[in-house]
Formats: sequence, structure tokens, C-alpha cells
Amino acid sequence: MSNQPLVLGIETSCDETAVGIVRGRTLLANVIASSVEEHARFGGVVPEIASRAHLEAMPTVIKQALLEAKVSLRDLDAIGVTAGPGLIGALLVGTSAAHGLALALNKPIYGVNHLSSHLAVDALDESRPLQPAIGLLVSGGHSSIIQVTDMARGVKVLGATIDDAAGEAFDKIARILELDFPGGPAIDRLALSGNPTAIDFPRGLQSSDYNFSFSGLKTAVARYLKQTPAPHRADIAASFQEAIVDVLLTKALRATAETGIDSLIIAGGVAANSRLRAEAARRCALAKVELRTPPPLLCTDNGAMVAAMTSLALSAGVASSKPGFPTLSTVPLDQPTWA
Repeated sequence: MSNQPLVLGIETSCDETAVGIVRGRTLLANVIASSVEEHARFGGVVPEIASRAHLEAMPTVIKQALLEAKVSLRDLDAIGVTAGPGLIGALLVGTSAAHGLALALNKPIYGVNHLSSHLAVDALDESRPLQPAIGLLVSGGHSSIIQVTDMARGVKVLGATIDDAAGEAFDKIARILELDFPGGPAIDRLALSGNPTAIDFPRGLQSSDYNFSFSGLKTAVARYLKQTPAPHRADIAASFQEAIVDVLLTKALRATAETGIDSLIIAGGVAANSRLRAEAARRCALAKVELRTPPPLLCTDNGAMVAAMTSLALSAGVASSKPGFPTLSTVPLDQPTWA
């Protein structure tokens, strides 16, 4: 193995069957097959449907990634796979495929943390040196602020959501507004034609810690809709979105100021939100904080982030996982890889 390991990463924690291939910190392939349309009529992800979709898509996605990267399976130095958190049935499809490949090829396997991997995708930019950063992780089930010093060996969680995460709040409000699933992109689109200052929705948990609470905001929006005849839905979407963005960035930038770390990574599915990206750019420029946000395609679940996390671990000399490691629905964020 060279000092630029060639790694294949598999991601199946929810409704995307994804395979990424990286060499060191260079992305060679990122292939995603989504089953989101199969879940849309149910208004949310159905675990059994997701698992079956992963099973059907896996061979094709792996082959396509290898073709895109112009490498063969035998060229690989390691296999990485999301082992948690996520839907157990969906995770088992990915870990079974990864174990089969690792065994057949006699290659090391790394079970990696889905959440840490969202942050690790930031490493896929060789123009920037790896350095300490504050991470704002915002996804469907998690809203966390993390101090990142060594991504491959662990991070320090400064704060997390105590009820609904930002992504969950987006989905629930989208359902109330009778928008399409998934809710985040639907609200983002509707908010573009709305006024973000039209309604002064509450900013939850404005305490000095780094924890988040969005359940009160969700309730406030529901009550506003109930009490307001002929509400302007675009204004509601824009004002709701603005409240979430405001809280996320206020706490994240407070963390950069109080730790003295002047780099902010925003990662996870909600990091693709256009208002969050625009407002983060504005506020970080004012605060003289370097903003690092992956391209939108690398914010949502993907195989590239798993391959990136595995490559970082391999390059740092982190031991590979023992075959047969467990898949877990919940995992501490500060455990980047499995023993």
C-alpha cells in the first residue's frame, strides 16, 4: 500500500445505496442509487423497502463506481462501510457486502461511524491542510456541534439536540404544510418566494451552552397555521427556515469564538440548504472564520464520505475492524471507527 491508500466506501444507513472510491484525499468516484421515490407515498422512509432496495442496487452501484474510478477490486487497499447509526436492516445489507468483498479480496475492513463520515468528507479537498475545526453537523436525526482535532481518532462533542433535530423539524413542518417528501428540499424551494422576516418564530434554547431544541419552533409553526386564516405558506416556510438557520449559526460561531478555532465545517444533509449556506458565508466572513462546506451532493448520504473516513483512519495508522463487528442503530459521535 502506498501513502495514498485506495479505498472503497459503502453507505446504506437509510434510503441511499452509495459507493465512493478515494485515493488518499482525492475523490475518484461517487455513485448513489436512491429509493426516495419508493418512500414518498408513505411520507417517510419504510425500513423494509429501504433494505430491499439496497439489496437490489448494491452490485450495480459497486460496478459503476469501479468503472468511474477506472480501478479494479484487486487494486483496493481497504474496504470501508457504515456500521451505524442507521436502520439496522439497511446497515446489514451494506456491512454484509463489505464483509464479502474484504474476505474475498483479503483486504482490511473498517466499520465507520455515519456521523463522523459526514465531517470527514471535508478532507476531500487537497488544497487545504487538515487542521482543527468546529463542526456543525446537521442531518435528519442529528444537530451537533463538534470540536475536531483529529478526525480519524476521535472528536469532542460540545453540544447536541435534546429533542427534534433540524432535519426532523424540516420534515415535520413540510408535512404540516402538505409539501413533498423529503421535507427539507421542499421547504427550501418554497422559502425562495417567501419573506424570512414575515413571522417572528421563536429561537429555541438560547442558552449559553451548545445544545439545540427545535420542538418548540415546530409547535409554534403548527399553532400559527391553526390560528391564521389563509396563511401565506411561502412566508411561513421562509420564516421557519430562518429561525433554524439563525440558531444553528449563532451557536456554531459562538463555539469558534470561545475555542479560538477559526474554521467551521458544516456537514450533513441540512448543509445542502441554500439559506444556511448563504447565511453561513455572510456570517463567517463578518466573524473572520473560514467556512468549509462540501458540495451539496456530498452533504446528503454518500459513499465518498465513508471512503474518506476510512482513508483518514488507514493513513493515521488506526487498526482495522475485526470481521463480524456489530451494526448499531445508535452510536456515540466520538467513535469514528469500530475496533
